[in-house]
Amino acid sequence: MTYPIIRIRSDFPILARRVNGRPLTYLDSAASAQKPNVVIDSQSEYYRQGYAAVHRGIHTLSNEATIRMESVRAQVACFIHAALPDEIIFVKSATEGINLVVNSWGRHNLQSGDNIIITEMEHHANIVPWQMLVKEKQLSLRYIPLLPNGMLDIARLPALIDARTRLLAITQVSNVLGICNPLQELIASVRAESEVVVLVDGAQGIMHQTVDVQALDCDFYVFSGHKLYGPSGIGVLYAKKALLDAMPPWEGGGSMIRTVSLTKDTIFNDPPWRFEAGSPNTAGMIGLCAAINYVEQIGLNNIQSYENELMRYALEALHQVPSLTLYGPDARIGVIAFNLGQHHAYDVGSFLDQYGIAIRTGHHCAMPLMTHFRVPSMCRASLAMYTNREDIDRLVSGLLRVQSLLD
Repeated sequence: MTYPIIRIRSDFPILARRVNGRPLTYLDSAASAQKPNVVIDSQSEYYRQGYAAVHRGIHTLSNEATIRMESVRAQVACFIHAALPDEIIFVKSATEGINLVVNSWGRHNLQSGDNIIITEMEHHANIVPWQMLVKEKQLSLRYIPLLPNGMLDIARLPALIDARTRLLAITQVSNVLGICNPLQELIASVRAESEVVVLVDGAQGIMHQTVDVQALDCDFYVFSGHKLYGPSGIGVLYAKKALLDAMPPWEGGGSMIRTVSLTKDTIFNDPPWRFEAGSPNTAGMIGLCAAINYVEQIGLNNIQSYENELMRYALEALHQVPSLTLYGPDARIGVIAFNLGQHHAYDVGSFLDQYGIAIRTGHHCAMPLMTHFRVPSMCRASLAMYTNREDIDRLVSGLLRVQSLLD
């Protein structure tokens, strides 16, 4: 089929906006994707016609809201090919999902002397929580280093694994370089050496390619709704049921309990509700449902094919810009990291904004990766299902103008 880019772009109202007198060229979707009308309208409809507190309510609105919430759980399970809806926990973000694993599974299962393996390309959200746990429990943190081009030095992995290795925490797709890690190969490799639990940070992969957590055989998988064209403040933690059943709750409050007494131990609810303390972001779940429906109607395979072709076009076009340094290999998904000569990334981003071009600049919550490339910051342009060739052409034209002004 012909990819319906014109129709898709018309579904995202913000793309019709002008910024600084120019058409908006939004190339920051890796940070947060824009929202189609169906996502915006679904939340508005819920607040207008169906809002109520979920769980335990006996009235119609509460029952309806609870049914809708649990149907989204089943939908997410199907979307990532989980075995059961009960393996899906709603959190506010991928970051919170990782912190939940750290503070529940990690605190409960890791002992002094154990070690955790991460990678040099991880987002801070998959570094800092583990560092905090390592310090608290006297663990050791090991990392898979990078090759000069930014890819993982997988040959170094076997030497990192020993009898005390308990966890591999790894990103699906680098948020800076767009490198898609060979997860099945890596997971099979660590499983062959030891009974290692695997957490995958899918925040940068979920919107670009089909995810099958059972085929990956990962134990935990996290993603954020706002990068999948859904609302902010909603995310997902997938975990194998056997692990969830053995994990203690992280937060206390409503919905995660069965009985509470002042004289006896509290009895907690079953998973996944054991891990969903407090009033949930039901409207966010409704929006996430609409976003998943929207993506599935277009087809992730169609989106992936279109984005791959657009990436090839973008990389070829960017080679027209003198003094542009591209980071990472050509094989990449979703993001392009670069610097323009010796100019600071913030200056480049600020000038591009004057032409209505939105990119991300800075360390991208990946300071160890910046250290690897010996730069303080990078520019990052990111592609999405609604990005078109005109966006790329405007970026190239903008960079040429910036270069002429700064040189």
